[in-house]
Amino acid sequence: MSKLSGFPEWLPDQRMIELRVLDRLRTTFELYGFAPLETRAVEPLDQLLRKGETSKEVYLLRRLQAEADSEDDALGLHFDLTVPFARYVLEHAGKLQFPFRRYQIQKVWRGERPQEGRYREFLQADIDVVDRDTLAGHYEAEIPLVIGDALKGLPLPPVRILVNNRKLAEGFYRGIGLTETDEALRAIDKLDKIGPDKVAELLVATAGATEAQAKACLALAEISADDDSFVSLVRALQVDHPLLDEGLAELAAVVETAREHAPGLVGASLKIARGLDYYTGTVYETELAGYEKFGSICSGGRYDNLASSGNNRFPGVGISIGVSRMLGLLFGAEALRISRPVPTAVLVALPHEEDRAAGNRIAAALRARGVPTEVAPSAAKFGKQIRFAERRGIPYVWFPGEPDEVKDIRSGVQVPADAATWSPPDEDLRPAVTMDETAR
Repeated sequence: MSKLSGFPEWLPDQRMIELRVLDRLRTTFELYGFAPLETRAVEPLDQLLRKGETSKEVYLLRRLQAEADSEDDALGLHFDLTVPFARYVLEHAGKLQFPFRRYQIQKVWRGERPQEGRYREFLQADIDVVDRDTLAGHYEAEIPLVIGDALKGLPLPPVRILVNNRKLAEGFYRGIGLTETDEALRAIDKLDKIGPDKVAELLVATAGATEAQAKACLALAEISADDDSFVSLVRALQVDHPLLDEGLAELAAVVETAREHAPGLVGASLKIARGLDYYTGTVYETELAGYEKFGSICSGGRYDNLASSGNNRFPGVGISIGVSRMLGLLFGAEALRISRPVPTAVLVALPHEEDRAAGNRIAAALRARGVPTEVAPSAAKFGKQIRFAERRGIPYVWFPGEPDEVKDIRSGVQVPADAATWSPPDEDLRPAVTMDETAR
């Protein structure tokens, strides 16, 4: 049977690593007051396609025996979690307390060309804050701090969150006389992929830029800084526009807040554009140290008009960790390891098959106190049962007797033990995830 590309299926040890990552993300998100949410997997096509260049990526939902006029033809699988969240906010606004903080960890589907770190089905972990009518700017500074806190608690390479502001970019483009600002943003968004010469050609062809205007756009994109010194670098380009002033102030606040609370985490990079149309303010992209060539593993931004209907408007800001993308890159490099490939910490050995009931009672007593335990699959010589535990990576073997004894099969130390009181050391209770510092 041929393998379907773009639909990852992790091995058990990889799945355990993924679950440890998700546990850390959930715990951190809840520490910051984000509530859990899950939305349906499908959305109406007009909802999915109304923002950004996404039509080529959407998977349609159809029943094999659907009638010609079936409403299923108008449904697609969601390609991100932001568009469904915006729809959810509009539908449930009367039951939500604002500002509303939510996290969502869920599969999404995207018709991309499969390649290393890019999949057609993948797991995302999102956080967003939305408010009614207006959203305070300090949330744009908080979002990267939450992500930095979540990821630093994991055995992962360091991350660097690069930020820009759509108002800054749009104001600059308007200040030099460009009117097709969305096209200019899309062109700049391709800078790392196709290089400055091709981007300059694209600016001329799609955004109506002159060669001088294209050169100015590229000069802006070259600016980066770890503090608010980028403001003076932009001012040195001698472009004026009120929207540019607004964007500079907002971006400076984000960078300086991060510099105070998490030095080195966030830096301004004015080439960051983000391809989706719904962003209106701060935008984020995140690099994983040693894996920068693969692009961002965590992206997002401010959106003022995505969740709006008539007079109801719910501006928001959010960011999404590409969990499958990040882990796929690390698995491919064999950079992550887990201390054992099974959750089991203790194997209860069986002297004879008729001792299984007693073995089950021992296992139940250990599990009742949170010790992952299994009973040997069959009675055999103890040496054979120890080898079974070794092959599975189980660190302890329990020998029933008068008294019972437990053996650390790594060190060979064996001691009397009572199932009602004994526990392994904390580091052996659950499999531990570590990073190979040499893998890149």
